[in-house]
Amino acid sequence: MSLPQSRCKFTVVFFFPFLLTGNYWNAASFPNPSSYLHFSTFQGETSADISFYFKTLVPRGVFLENLGNADFIKLELKSATEVSFSFDVGNGPVEIVVRSPTPLNDDQWHRVTAERNVKQASLQVDRLPQQIRKAPTEGHTRLELYSQLFVGGAGGQQGFLGCIRSLRMNGVTLDLEERAKVTSGFKSGCSGHCTSYGTNCENGGKCIEKYHGYSCDCSNTAYDGTFCNKDVGAFFEEGMWLRYNFQAPTVNAKDSGSRAENSLEQQHTAPDLAQEQIHFSFSTTKAPCILLYISSLTTDFLAVLVKPSGNLQIRYSLGGTKEPYNIDVDHRNMANGQPHSVNITRHEKTIILKLDHYPSVSYHLPSSSDTLFNSPKSLFLGKVIETGKIDQEIHKYNTPGFTGCLSRVQFNHIAPLKAALRQTNTSAHVYIQGQLVESNCGASPLTLSPMSSATDPWHLDHLDSDFAPIQIGAQSSFDLHHTLSTPTPTAQHSEVHFPASADFPYNPGQGQAIRNGVNRNSAIIGGVIAVVIFTILCTLVFLIRYMFRHKGTYHTNEAKGAESAESADAAIMNNDPNFTETIDESKKEWLI
Repeated sequence: MSLPQSRCKFTVVFFFPFLLTGNYWNAASFPNPSSYLHFSTFQGETSADISFYFKTLVPRGVFLENLGNADFIKLELKSATEVSFSFDVGNGPVEIVVRSPTPLNDDQWHRVTAERNVKQASLQVDRLPQQIRKAPTEGHTRLELYSQLFVGGAGGQQGFLGCIRSLRMNGVTLDLEERAKVTSGFKSGCSGHCTSYGTNCENGGKCIEKYHGYSCDCSNTAYDGTFCNKDVGAFFEEGMWLRYNFQAPTVNAKDSGSRAENSLEQQHTAPDLAQEQIHFSFSTTKAPCILLYISSLTTDFLAVLVKPSGNLQIRYSLGGTKEPYNIDVDHRNMANGQPHSVNITRHEKTIILKLDHYPSVSYHLPSSSDTLFNSPKSLFLGKVIETGKIDQEIHKYNTPGFTGCLSRVQFNHIAPLKAALRQTNTSAHVYIQGQLVESNCGASPLTLSPMSSATDPWHLDHLDSDFAPIQIGAQSSFDLHHTLSTPTPTAQHSEVHFPASADFPYNPGQGQAIRNGVNRNSAIIGGVIAVVIFTILCTLVFLIRYMFRHKGTYHTNEAKGAESAESADAAIMNNDPNFTETIDESKKEWLI
């Protein structure tokens, strides 16, 4: 017997956690304890398989119930920590209870699964231990129901107050939304999904509530994807650069004079900054270069660059001092072809710098320094193309420009690379010189925690001082990285992911070599290759000896004694007694 289509609509679906399509979010809100939805009679005579999700703030309420003359089936929240599954097939009521160590009325989603067949019944809540009750060996086994199926409280019972979604009974999903739309006092769908799943929106993504689920708004992040966890990056060739203007270009001016006047007026309205946050990842093998530069309508600027030695430097000039304030990270080579993450946070005179997965380090601007970044004008990536006076160090490191990969670049709420590669509401602010090719930049920064010099087996500070630092394989390493991480221009929007690097975290010895130019990693790799080759050669020698040892040997089925017999027939007769008896029998003569 099937349920009438006019009364209830069923859809068979497959469930995948956190999938925001299909009937996974088919839900209804129960606005008061006396509200309920009704469906056709549940057909579960010999077997019942029921599952659903619920969330509530009340400690008790009936989830669903279906009655017969004496038989019934019922699921309810008995208390804040107890879910009950009860039924009667004619042998007397049976109740199974699952008790939770934590309250279930916490406005979080909880899953209930109840099963019953002729052999046993079970109940499980979330991942708590399943409770099982064996059926009696004798007695009734068929569940005979006649009333409608009520979802929520009916008949004066304490109904359910909250939300139920994805209600499946014997493999089909009850369309709660459609039933709620035609039932007075009900609202289809549920609110509050972000309460349970909002943490899935990563990297500053904003959870957007929907009746049928939720979505992640990544517009104010440097990331892309369903959960704002896909890097947006690009490969820069030598001489390429990107400029992001903090003020949009004027489009309504009637002549060039009015355009200049309006542009100047807009730029002067740019807010001064007492704090900023900068996040980006990069990889390169060429130094020196400018990674990021922020100019202003005044003499204020901020620059992040790689010095000729490969060390990172951050230059702040906010006024009040004769020279820019420099932060030099001299003990780490950042131009080693590996991806590196840079996070800079400033609040007035306090600067916090975090590189890769090393601990954060705090710095403080001089007491005479201003605290406001006045009238920010443009942000540059790869190279600085700015009119007016530029700091001499910036000018010196500006040629030939950055060559490598930049990804997830973000300045406060602005993501310039994403604005260039995706059509966003800030794309009009971007100007690009050269062809910008999207890339995932190979891999994320190293995830291993840094080791202390005392326990780090690769730490080279204890080696003799005459070990000369040698830069080896820089260009070939970068070429390989470029080949792996840069898709073709025609497939800019395809996502290509490669496994993260398994190298050890950077330490002061990285980039150096031991005597005779033999690196430890190279020695280990060479040793492994030598062992493999030796093993292969030994195996080949063994196989060749075995083959030649058995060469010319074969097996036949010749009868024994064939060497001394006059012929093959004679050898067979000598060795087969049956054959002999047959011959003797044929030679007998009979006289009549």
